[in-house]
Amino acid sequence: MSASPGRRRLLHTALAGGLSMGANGLVGAQATANTPKTASPATTPAPATPSAASAPASAATTPAQWRNWSGIHSCQPATWQVPGTVDELAELMRRAPGPIRCVGAGHSFTALVPTPGTLLSLDRLSGLRSHGPKDGQSLATLGAGTRLQVTSRLLDAQGLGLNNLPDIDAQTLAGAMATATHGTGVGFGALHTDLAGLSLMTPSGQLLQCSPDKLPEVFAAAQVSLGALGVLTEVTLRVRPRYHLQRRVWLAKTQDLLDQAPALAAKHRQFELYLLPFTGYGAAITHDEVPVGQVQRSAAADEDVLRDLRRLRDWLGRWPALRRWVAQRAIDPNQTEQMTDVSWKLLSTQRPTRFNESEGHVPRESGIACLREVLATLEKRNEVFFPIEFRYIRGDQAWLSPFHGRDSCSIAAHAMQGEPHDYLVSELGPVFRRHHARPHWGKLHDRSPAELRALYPQWNAFAAVRRELDPQGRMLTPYMRQLLGET
Repeated sequence: MSASPGRRRLLHTALAGGLSMGANGLVGAQATANTPKTASPATTPAPATPSAASAPASAATTPAQWRNWSGIHSCQPATWQVPGTVDELAELMRRAPGPIRCVGAGHSFTALVPTPGTLLSLDRLSGLRSHGPKDGQSLATLGAGTRLQVTSRLLDAQGLGLNNLPDIDAQTLAGAMATATHGTGVGFGALHTDLAGLSLMTPSGQLLQCSPDKLPEVFAAAQVSLGALGVLTEVTLRVRPRYHLQRRVWLAKTQDLLDQAPALAAKHRQFELYLLPFTGYGAAITHDEVPVGQVQRSAAADEDVLRDLRRLRDWLGRWPALRRWVAQRAIDPNQTEQMTDVSWKLLSTQRPTRFNESEGHVPRESGIACLREVLATLEKRNEVFFPIEFRYIRGDQAWLSPFHGRDSCSIAAHAMQGEPHDYLVSELGPVFRRHHARPHWGKLHDRSPAELRALYPQWNAFAAVRRELDPQGRMLTPYMRQLLGET
């Protein structure tokens, strides 16, 4: 689920009263019988990266094991390196044992990171390097290891802001670009569309400066590269003056929201939708720019909402009709919420509850139809309780962008960490295929190289640039070779 603080509190308030009343009659005698059989929650994963101050591993020590945020991927690298300068990075690229893979927050659910060779953290290649006007644009250059949450704060201190943000901001800039991380809004592309330039360290230790005017083909490939071309060291972003947003959240019947979604997306700066399975309701969220003024906030209740939805599943999972009946009497569609704050404080949130996720990006004209199918498919499984996330993204021209050449809608489904999640691929995959979805590179999918080649017009052009920059395949793990069809 991808809701910000106020929207979660709204859902919690709407559900809590009715669920509490239902619990009095159900929890004692029925809770155990009604709880779907699931695996025990997984152990909390280790941090995605070692401390930036950690010394490079020597031959006499075993580096820390790496595990991704949700705990489904791990590896034991031969070495884990945290270069502090571009020169150190160049030497590592030439000498470190391969395959070399970059690691950041570990928020990818696909195996983009695991390697038996070298894990490379960019935590020390971070920070705001410069900012100011150039050629009629407001630009900011940052180290590629800078986390999005830090980026927002650094820019805010200079009176600046990013044009858009994803719902999670723990990622590094390098990782966000590599996987085409995005927010929502019909007028906004993914984060990489704000790239005005980038610095790329190739596996041979050569530093390339790329932009739409300088090495344009490398730039088009490197905007979204899956870490297959080398390592980003710096990015130059188009930014704007600091600004405030007003968010409005409301609950409505699923059918009404599906009918209204295209018009709401066209009307508001940002619109997103969260369907609540087995309730017949969803939450709509809009953001619109307002003059900088007084902040209006409320407490976050993300975990409360998920807990309520999970309890409803646990208590009534075997009786979906009763589950829906209880939910519809607990939800008050007349409730709304409004919040105002600086943009980055509303657009991104913290995610304490861990999960696994699959996300498909479909042509915009197919968005609502695909969302209906996804909801119907998930509601065949009584264990589902996570909201289904629906967003709008403007198309772009980056070669491996899931939004290449077409305006899109994204549809994301989640499963609780430690619970079965294979159905996110096996059952939603056919739905996404029917609607010509491109997978989110960091989310679970099973697309073959042949399928991906057919979905991406510049697939072969990307492969040619990759082979030119990394002829020995030092950035390619077995997973990356299989994904890209480089056998």
